[in-house]
Amino acid sequence: MARSDEAEWWFNAVYEAVQEIPHGKVTSYGHIARLLGKPECPRQVGMCLKHLPAFSATSDHYFHDDNVPWQRVINAKGIISPRGPGGAQRQATVLRREGVIVGTGHLGELSVDLGAFGWFPPNLPSDVADGSGLSVEAAEQDNNG
Repeated sequence: MARSDEAEWWFNAVYEAVQEIPHGKVTSYGHIARLLGKPECPRQVGMCLKHLPAFSATSDHYFHDDNVPWQRVINAKGIISPRGPGGAQRQATVLRREGVIVGTGHLGELSVDLGAFGWFPPNLPSDVADGSGLSVEAAEQDNNG
């Protein structure tokens, strides 16, 4: 099923935003949504990452799991969201390769210290660099009068 233009824009915006997360850092689904001006949409960010195509030499997908660092997005509590058998463990392994310390909680949940490894800028570096974006706070204030 083809995506609508609006859905395609959203998927691409999420993937581009995730590409800006620095190596060795993590952020939350909610923060990506907020940076994109849709703070009410963290689950939709997760859905985009869930549907990120796998890299394939024969694929024509511009965005894929080899050029979008999906592993750098976790939940707002610093916990790696479970996603099927072995999914959270795979994400933890990739994060550890980047130097991120991933711990294990009492219930077996995998977590990252957001104080040490979190990346929460007020806006995307690409928006600042090209002068096209206001900070999220400034945009909200501008929208509210």
